[in-house]
Formats: sequence, structure tokens, C-alpha cells
Amino acid sequence: MFDKLISKTKAGLKTYLNIVYIVISLLMLVSLIRNIAKVQEAKERLKEKEAYIEEIRKENEKLSQRVEIFKSEEFVEGQLRDKLGLAKEGETIIVLPDEETIKKLAPRDEKEEEILPDPNWKKWFKLFF
Repeated sequence: MFDKLISKTKAGLKTYLNIVYIVISLLMLVSLIRNIAKVQEAKERLKEKEAYIEEIRKENEKLSQRVEIFKSEEFVEGQLRDKLGLAKEGETIIVLPDEETIKKLAPRDEKEEEILPDPNWKKWFKLFF
């Protein structure tokens, strides 16, 4: 009788242990899958950040080139000439009025009128008729 009871207990214990092993294995498998997903997400974020860093590097390089241009003597001289109207020694500055002022001051030629070119349909009409 005890043998049957012990064998039933052993069988029950084995079944119970098998169930525990299966549950632990499933929990470990779920944990592993979650970790793999987190690693994949981290890789994607890393790729995005690397692309962003590369963009920033390129932009920084362009800005550095612009700074070099702005520091150049030719640029500074051009800005002094254009913005402040300065000139080198011995140079003469000629300031012309804008186009509208020139038109007002210029004598009118009565023959000269503003004639718009013919539209395309008129050109075609003249060509065939």
C-alpha cells in the first residue's frame, strides 16, 4: 500500500515539477522575447540618432565654410564698399539714381512708345493669312 502511495506521490511530484519547469520556461521565453524587442528598438533609435548627428555634422561643416568666407578680407571689403559706401584711397565713387528717377529725368522721345510684342496667336495668324 505504501508502495502504491509512494509511487502516486512520486508521479504527482514529477507532474508538478514538470508543470513548474514549463511555467518557468515560458516566463523565461517571454522575458527573452521582450528583451530582444527592446534591443531592436534601441538599435533603431541609435540609427536615427546617428543619422541626425551626421546631418548636424554636415550643417556644421557648411556653417564653418560660411564663417571662413565671412572672415575673409574680400568679403569684409565688399561689405564695406556695398553697405557703407567706402572706397580705397584714389578711387572715385559714382552713385547712380534708381531706374525710375532716371526715366523721369531722361527726355521723352515721342516716337518711342512701350510696345508689347504680339501674342503668339497673332503671330500665327499673320503667318498663315
